Amino acid sequence: MMLNDLATSLREFEGVRRKRVIEALVRWFACPSNAILASFGEDAAVIDRGEEALLIAADGIWSKVMDADPYWAGYCSVLVNIHDIAAMGGQPVAMVNVFSGGKRICDSVVKGMSEATQKFDIPMVGGHIHPDAPYNAVDVSIVGTVKKDSVIYSHTANMGDDIIVGIDLEGRIHPSCELNWDSTTDKDTATLRAQIGSMQVLGESHLVTAGKDISNPGMLGTLGMLLEMSSKGAIVDLKAIPKPPEISMEHWLKVYPGMGFIVTAKSKSTDEITATFEEHRLSTSVIGKIAKGSKLEITDGDEYATIFDFRKDKITGLRRADHG
Repeated sequence: MMLNDLATSLREFEGVRRKRVIEALVRWFACPSNAILASFGEDAAVIDRGEEALLIAADGIWSKVMDADPYWAGYCSVLVNIHDIAAMGGQPVAMVNVFSGGKRICDSVVKGMSEATQKFDIPMVGGHIHPDAPYNAVDVSIVGTVKKDSVIYSHTANMGDDIIVGIDLEGRIHPSCELNWDSTTDKDTATLRAQIGSMQVLGESHLVTAGKDISNPGMLGTLGMLLEMSSKGAIVDLKAIPKPPEISMEHWLKVYPGMGFIVTAKSKSTDEITATFEEHRLSTSVIGKIAKGSKLEITDGDEYATIFDFRKDKITGLRRADHG
């Protein structure tokens, strides 16, 4: 695939386009309290609780996943919330859920949620059900904790920072969902807790300047959201991106990985960061640099192409100034 064609495909990817409605919705909500350290645009809201901070996040599952595989939708509703807390450098504590749908679907969804909570050893402690809803949907909210001086934000990337990926390449494309890379169902609890704990180690070591978990917009769409929040640009070397050999680059850059994070850091911290990811059983690579300007560019070593120019493009449209 030509570089410009790849850039266009990633820019118009549905996982990216679905985020564009967020900006208009956020305008309705003000966050005036001094206790709110961060809110919209971060993977979790950060609430001041003294030496610690409370992390709060919520995620709903794409209807395409629910329609294809209710069990997997339930499983992923837990997985994605755990990712959000981990991405902030936090420790997940507990979850609650809201489910809408009939008994047959409900049983499958709840089984998926239950198995994920057991696998990650993080409890589901409450929820709400609409048993007579004419549609099927599952949403989960999670709380976590983090040392206040160790929060990993996504609005704090600096010019010249390295861009580093930590991701689990040991997995498969899920048979029900071609955009899901399943690397967790065959892992034991100790391995999974170690993987999500990698970001807590990085946060408490103050090694990273910013970070996010890789989510529905894909690896570079997620980086794009970080750049929006940080008001920065970036150049990414496609040849440096860790990838399973059997998957095309275009496909890989659109998948939601079972475990994956993207962080930025000063170059002097990079070796320690990559060593930390490796110690926690994640493949890792420096894939690019934070740059001045407003563009997320990709290169194959010979040519360059722009995925996003945030002077005219948007993913969420959010900037740090939008939420304090």
